[in-house]
Amino acid sequence: MRELTARKEETTTWRDLERRTRDAAGLLELAIEENHAEIAEEVEREFPELEAKLAALEFNLLFSGEYDRNHAILSIHSGAGGTESQDWASMLMRMYLRYGDARKYETEILEEMAGDEAGIKSVTIRFIGAYAYGRLKAERGVHRLVRLSPFDANHRRHTSFALVEVMPEIEDAVDIEIKPEDVKIDIYHASGHGGQNVQKVATAVRLTHVPTGIIVTCQNQRSQLQNKESAFKVLRSRLVEAEIEKKEQEKARLKGKHVEAGWGNQIRSYVLHPYQMVKDHRTEYETSRTDSVLDGDLDAFVIAYLKAQVGQA
Repeated sequence: MRELTARKEETTTWRDLERRTRDAAGLLELAIEENHAEIAEEVEREFPELEAKLAALEFNLLFSGEYDRNHAILSIHSGAGGTESQDWASMLMRMYLRYGDARKYETEILEEMAGDEAGIKSVTIRFIGAYAYGRLKAERGVHRLVRLSPFDANHRRHTSFALVEVMPEIEDAVDIEIKPEDVKIDIYHASGHGGQNVQKVATAVRLTHVPTGIIVTCQNQRSQLQNKESAFKVLRSRLVEAEIEKKEQEKARLKGKHVEAGWGNQIRSYVLHPYQMVKDHRTEYETSRTDSVLDGDLDAFVIAYLKAQVGQA
């Protein structure tokens, strides 16, 4: 029913744009025939809005994946390099939270593990909004940062890595079966920065999916039940993502294309020294506006990725 409602809204939007465009064309034809400047000006004022609506609808056509309309669950993991990479992971977290704000998505931090001295070791964020997964799936992969280190007394240049995982949030109706006997549930005390216990009652939840070895933790909710519900949402999403990855690998194998997964195969580089540049290695799109990108201005990268995916289909 939700999908039917969404399809009806989409159809209504296209038909409304078609009607308004047809009316504007008729008015313009009338203005030309009668040499009526006021009518022509009225059509001219409406044109930018029609053009913007069409551009937005055409952009939505790029979302062709099965789960592109869904909410998203994004995880960031710092790579090798200790404090440097942990700080880079926190910079990425800030970037994605700001992107979520710009897109008017509701964001919720499900799990966060603080770094030893600065930054974070990992974080899992839920993005709630239309096409959240369709947009954020462009960010999946290894992100590399090159900068003068603020943690190096000699202020030398350092390279840091962080891994970003993006999964669609899947409703219970989707055919992903999680058998109770396949899940080990551990309850423990939630911890804050530095490892201190912040609650006397054990509310944090760790799920271990025995068949796949997938481990999910959640401790940021107020109650054990809420943490358990959030953890099962993440587990369901991770299982679906594993299925998607399996299908993509099979598709790549059939095409004869070798797929590498792992560190060193960065999808995007962020260079802050000796020059300013952010470059996506999959699409070759790049910009020198590093501050803007790190403040969450990611739309150009997302659009370039989605157009490249359509071109490869």
